[in-house]
Amino acid sequence: RRAYGRRGRGRSQDGIAVHRKASQAGLEPHDPPHSGHRPNPPCHRKQQNLASLERQIFDFLGYQWVPILGNFLHIIIVILGLFGTIQYRSKYIVVYSIWTALWVAWNVFLICFYLEVGGLSKDTDLMTFNISMHRSWWREHGPGCVRREVPAPASRTLEDHTYISVTGCMLEFQYVEVMHSALQILLALVGFVYACYVISVFTEEEDSFDFIGGLDSYTYHHCPQKSSRVQLKPVCLSK
Repeated sequence: RRAYGRRGRGRSQDGIAVHRKASQAGLEPHDPPHSGHRPNPPCHRKQQNLASLERQIFDFLGYQWVPILGNFLHIIIVILGLFGTIQYRSKYIVVYSIWTALWVAWNVFLICFYLEVGGLSKDTDLMTFNISMHRSWWREHGPGCVRREVPAPASRTLEDHTYISVTGCMLEFQYVEVMHSALQILLALVGFVYACYVISVFTEEEDSFDFIGGLDSYTYHHCPQKSSRVQLKPVCLSK
C-alpha cells in the first residue's frame, strides 16, 4: 500500500508539472497539437475555384473534353486542399501541392498549344479526344466577333457542314485561352507557396507540442490500469 501510495503521489506530481508546462505554453494538456496558431483559410483558393468554374463553363460550351476533365480534377483537389488546411490534414495539403505543379505544367502546355509552339497546332482535334471538330468557344464568340453563316456552294449536299464566317474580333481566341492559362498559372504558384507555408507551420506546431510535454500528458490521462493480483478462494462455512 505504501509503494502504491508513493506511485500515486508521483503520478499526481507529474500531472501537476504537465499542467504547469501546458499553462505556460497557453495550452491544455489534452488539446491537440494544432490548437495554437491556426492558419486562416486562403482567399486565393476561392478565387481558384471561381476561375476554374468560369473556365469549365466555356469549355463545356465549346465541347473541349480534355480541358473539362482537367478542370474537374483541379476543382476537386482545390477543395481537398482547403479541407486539409481547416482540418489540419497535412497529407491533403501535400497532395494539393503536387497537383499544383502538374497543373502549372498543363497550363504551360495549353499556352504552347494555342500559340503553336514546338510543332503544335491549334486547328487539330486534340482537345476533343479526336471525336469531334469543335474548337474553342471563344473562336466564334470572342469580344467584338460577328458570327455569320455562309451558304454552302451548290456542289455541296445538305449533309455537309455549314460554313461560318467570323469577322471583327478585337482579340483572337487563342490569346483569350492564353490569358486564361496565364491566370491559372499565377493562382497555382500562389497556392503552392501558401501550401508550403502551411506544411511548415503544422510541422513546427507538432514539434513544439512534443517539446512541452504532450506525450507525458497523454500518458498521464491514459495510464494503464494494473490487474489485481488478489486471488479469491472458496470458503466453506460449517454450521
